Amino acid sequence: MSFFYHFGDYINMLAATFSRPEKRAIYFKRIMEEANAIGVDSLGIVAIISVFVGMVTTINTSYQLVSAFLPRKVIGEVVGTSVILELSPTICCLVLAGKVGSNIATELGSMRVSEQIDAMDAMGVNSKGYLIFPKIIAAIVVIPLLILISMGLSISAGIFIGKITGIVSPAQFIDGTRATFQTYTFTFALIKTFTFAFLIASVSSYQGYFMSGGSIEVGKASTRAVVYSCVLILLSDYLLAQLFL
Repeated sequence: MSFFYHFGDYINMLAATFSRPEKRAIYFKRIMEEANAIGVDSLGIVAIISVFVGMVTTINTSYQLVSAFLPRKVIGEVVGTSVILELSPTICCLVLAGKVGSNIATELGSMRVSEQIDAMDAMGVNSKGYLIFPKIIAAIVVIPLLILISMGLSISAGIFIGKITGIVSPAQFIDGTRATFQTYTFTFALIKTFTFAFLIASVSSYQGYFMSGGSIEVGKASTRAVVYSCVLILLSDYLLAQLFL
């Protein structure tokens, strides 16, 4: 019963978030602020993870698959497909769930504790729309851009490590990546990313907005936001794979 209670509150929150819009100028400013907090501040960690994912995947693929009977371009085929289809969208979004999700839950939870949200509601402001809507929109715009950057960095890192270690030449790697590239695979990866971004922003907002208590509960709400977001990312990854692949 607790699940249905929270799920109902979550749906009601989303309904209120996308209704009763305030002035567009206010929303635009808030979306830009959230885009900076979500995207620009997360670019460093996404870049570091992407580079190491590309290098490690290339080395592991070379160790496991390449033999005298397989061409070197197989490395590029496997790495390129793995990065686009699974590694960049899922791993980076799991990391962003920890960074972005905890920040969102902590911010809204602190506003709840300090009664800032109650003050907005008392003044007739749609607090859900003002606080949560910009976070969701910014997330579903900025996080896919981060994932595109991650894909590029991972493949570039794979090319780089393949060249300096002598595992595979850049031409062979790129040839293999091109050979297996499919528009549908790339489109599916973007669909996953948009879904993950929405889940991170909305679930974390729910945990922060509806928390109650003091500073200790803010920390607990932040932890729940990260855990639930990660679980839902993995669950939706499986369900989307079943539906689209």
